Amino acid sequence: MNVVIIGGDAAGMSAAMQVVRNDENASVTVFEKGEFYSYAQCGLPYYIGGHIDDRDRLIARHRDTFEEKYGIDARILHEVTRIDPTNQLVIGTDLESGDTFEQHYDKCLIATGASPIIPPWDGRDLAGIHVLKTIPDADDILTDMKEDVLTVTVIGGGYIGLEVAENLVEHGKKVRIIDQADRLGMVYDEELSELLQEEAESHGVEVILGESVKHFNGSGRVREVVTNKGKYATDMVIVAVGVKPNSQFAKEAGIHLHPSGAIVVNPYMETNVKNIYAAGDCATQFHRIKQLDDYIPLGTHANKQGRVAGSNIAGVTATFQGVVGTSIMKFFRLTVGRTGLSVAEAEALRIHAEPLKFRARSHASYYPDSEKILIKLLRDSATDKLLGVQAIGKKGVDKRIDVAATALYHDMTIADMENLDLSYAPPFNSVWDPLQQAARRY
Repeated sequence: MNVVIIGGDAAGMSAAMQVVRNDENASVTVFEKGEFYSYAQCGLPYYIGGHIDDRDRLIARHRDTFEEKYGIDARILHEVTRIDPTNQLVIGTDLESGDTFEQHYDKCLIATGASPIIPPWDGRDLAGIHVLKTIPDADDILTDMKEDVLTVTVIGGGYIGLEVAENLVEHGKKVRIIDQADRLGMVYDEELSELLQEEAESHGVEVILGESVKHFNGSGRVREVVTNKGKYATDMVIVAVGVKPNSQFAKEAGIHLHPSGAIVVNPYMETNVKNIYAAGDCATQFHRIKQLDDYIPLGTHANKQGRVAGSNIAGVTATFQGVVGTSIMKFFRLTVGRTGLSVAEAEALRIHAEPLKFRARSHASYYPDSEKILIKLLRDSATDKLLGVQAIGKKGVDKRIDVAATALYHDMTIADMENLDLSYAPPFNSVWDPLQQAARRY
């Protein structure tokens, strides 16, 4: 069996490993457009901030390991531009030689990931304007961030924008965030966004909200960001306004796409075209709470989906069980996380959701170093089912989000949450966990 995988990062190589482990006779060829295999994209902001001093620590497995140990034909600088489903061919360009290549497949996996969005702003090609998605992107930023780069403007107040802003501050830069939204962290409810803004400003970050970037000024290098309301001097710009799935050639091959542009897949990671699968940031994820296909591009999903796709390609039946919308991030002293639905998502689905805010402590208040946590629960008022949890604080947020994610996965009610047998000792928790304290307020 000839297996062709397009993309050599999380989803692609998780799939490749499942194929070689389950079918010793399979021939696996991977076409990677870039130069790196299996690296931790989520670690790139911390590489820029100096928390990770060697970029090789971000690489889970080198290309040589896949080739020499597992017999995978792992190519680099090979960009696939077309799939011919009729003849089961993958066609592309060798970026080093410029030559065209084609490869026959029995099974094909599209794991092309996503690319940063760069709106068509005038001046976007000026030196000093960057995105952050790959190791070369991070290298370019660090190379460009010379001593005379004093002020950096981050465009976008989402996950990447906030993480980059924090790490630039820790790198000694004056940082400004510009976002066209009226608050930071739009995936969170308003109460959490307010705390994120306070944290940003307490560390000297200038926050400009409700302004849309129009263009950049500069002679050869960016010197000014112009919005619909003002002009801001800058020495560097990092654009972090979101990503889009790399799915254009899939569309041209007749593969169905989600409104987000992601490739629609079933639980087996199959597309609508025979013998073609998709996984990772280019594909949809089924949302267990919404009961809809969604697009939430995260590394955890990519690894799971790649594993499922590879198993099915190798003839071992597996299904992707879906997501509940869990995420978490560090922002200076704060941890902020969420799982399930936000108020806005519940309203869009016309669910009669009842929110509840509760302020608790990370562990027993009498034990040293207890910290405040703001928890927001959302329940279906008709069924008492938990719909979502958001939390923010300096300690203990991660464990509450993970407990809530497990509860959501198992379709638990607020009453079920109250009855959970959670660990307790004064250095770790209160007699009643903050989640349970909040649940009791309904």
